Order: sequence, then C-alpha cells, then structure tokens
Amino acid sequence: MLVLTDHSNHSSENSLYPLVKSMRLHPYCLQVDVATRGEPLNDFFFKRLNPNNIFVNKVEEDFAFSTNGDSFKKNLRRAFLKEYEVIWLRMPPPLSSDFLEFLIQACPNRLFINNPAGIYETGSKAFLLTFKDCCPPMSICTTIEAIMDFKNQFPIVLKPFREYGGKGIIRIDGDTVWDSRGQMTFREFSKIYKEKNTPYLCVKFLKNVSQGDKRIIVVDGQIMGASLRLPAKDSWLCNVAQGGSAHMTKVSEEEVAIIQKINPVLAKMGIVMYGVDTLVGDDGKRVLSEINTTSIGGLPQIAQMEGKPLVEEATNLMWDYIIKKIREKNVITN
Repeated sequence: MLVLTDHSNHSSENSLYPLVKSMRLHPYCLQVDVATRGEPLNDFFFKRLNPNNIFVNKVEEDFAFSTNGDSFKKNLRRAFLKEYEVIWLRMPPPLSSDFLEFLIQACPNRLFINNPAGIYETGSKAFLLTFKDCCPPMSICTTIEAIMDFKNQFPIVLKPFREYGGKGIIRIDGDTVWDSRGQMTFREFSKIYKEKNTPYLCVKFLKNVSQGDKRIIVVDGQIMGASLRLPAKDSWLCNVAQGGSAHMTKVSEEEVAIIQKINPVLAKMGIVMYGVDTLVGDDGKRVLSEINTTSIGGLPQIAQMEGKPLVEEATNLMWDYIIKKIREKNVITN
C-alpha cells in the first residue's frame, strides 16, 4: 500500500499515524509506504504531475508525528507506482481535478481508497443536493438575485462549493451579513459579490446550531462512531478548526437512516471511508449538513472517548474491502 499525504500541517491529533501503523500490522499487509507532498523531492509528482518520480518512506513501528516531520525524512527512497496494489489518499482537501485525473491516468488498474473520481464529485457542496430530502432547505445560487430570493424566505448560510473546515462561510439574516471579516449590510455584501460572482450552496440557517455538529465516521458502510462538535462561546461555527470542541455522543435513528440512504451511492463511486456531519433541524431531528470523503479525521479520538478499538476495527474493514476488490478484479481478468 502507498499512502499519499501532506504532513506540512499535521498535528499530534492527526489520524494518519495510528491508522497506517494499524494497517501495516494486519495479516493481509506486506508493506505500507508513505509519500508526502511536504517533501521537496516530491514536487515532481505532486506539483508537476510526473508519475516517474516519487519518494517514499516505509512505515515502521516508530512512525509518529513530530513538528519537524522526522518520520517523512529518514530512509527516503525512490519508488514506482506500479509497485503498489493499493493507493490510499490521505490528502487535505480541496484536491484539484488535474491532480485527481493525473492519479487515475498514472495508476490504471490500481485500487484507490477513496476513488479519485468519487472524491472530486463528492468534494463539491453541490453534491448534497443528491440527498436533498435528508438536508435542510438548500439551493445553488449563482447570482445576487438568487441569494436575495432565498434569504427573503429565512436566515441562510452561504457555502463555497469546494472550501472546507468552515472556511469562506457567510451567514445572512435579513439585511445583516457576517463573514470572516465581521459584520456588514446586505447592500455592502452585494457590491463585493458582484465583483467576484462566486457560486454558493445556499442553506437555511438552523436555529438549533448551538446544539452542535455531529461527525459520524463510516467505513465500508459500517458506522464506526461519532463525536459532537460544539461551537465556541459567541460563535455558531462548530468546526474544531474554527474553535469548536469535540465531545462524546451517540448516533441517532435518523442519522442511521441517512447513512443507509447515502452509502449505496457512495459505494458505487468507490468511497470506502467517509465522514457525515449532521445538525439539529428546526423540528429537533438531525439532518445532513456535510459529506467528507478526503482525509477523514477523528477516529482515534472517538476510540479513546468510547474505550473501543475502533482504529483496529476500521483497519479490518478496509483490508476486507481491499481483498474482496482484488479478488473480484482477478476473477474478471482470468
């Protein structure tokens, strides 16, 4: 297995380290190597999209986070994509269509976790419209007139299609607008919008947002666990990156129903591990707010809160999936 990542912005909480160490210990696994975009020698691969130059490290027992990235610097060796049967994408979003298409072309007949084409399609906020009945009222808005019509119905939130971690989100309530810079009038926002003309997914602002954003982690259709992310004081953003805090929680019946609905669609797209975010709707029931298919974090922290070996369970599910897919490919080939 080859794991593609970027350690530049990792922290000690990053899930990559416990996950890949668990993967290498599985009986099905011969070896796990990691290649990072944060290594200058890999500029040819990650930035120039040259498939013939990639430098990797073998994951050993001492593979661990450090502020200077020691685990990614020692024993670097040049490798070739054809050496690997499985490629696991643990890259921070957003991922460009050029890079994902490059991977598809450079690695024919290789098994991906997750599939690059599936990552790109699900990486747009507009993908949520596939499951509109699981979500709060939402619409794609490409003009200021469309935004105005939508915000005249109820308070709304504007989400850029391919941002993540709460970045770029705008809240509108009547004539008042809030963004990362602070508060402004809708007329002031209109002038800014007309200069950029950014398309947004417009979503009804939910009055129960203070009850928290729940992250549910799924592997091959199995719910592994969840954490409840509460917003910081005087904030409505629940993302940990925006100051929110994570707490132990359970998955509700309506959330199980949401995952049962979306999983068959994601499975057909080659999405094996993903995160589902939910919020409390105005009727008190949880609704779908995000689907994340790249570099899913939080599983080790959920495992620690619940006192369960969830990392090992996820590892087993992924290797079972890998072996099943490889056997299916061999049957078709033969």
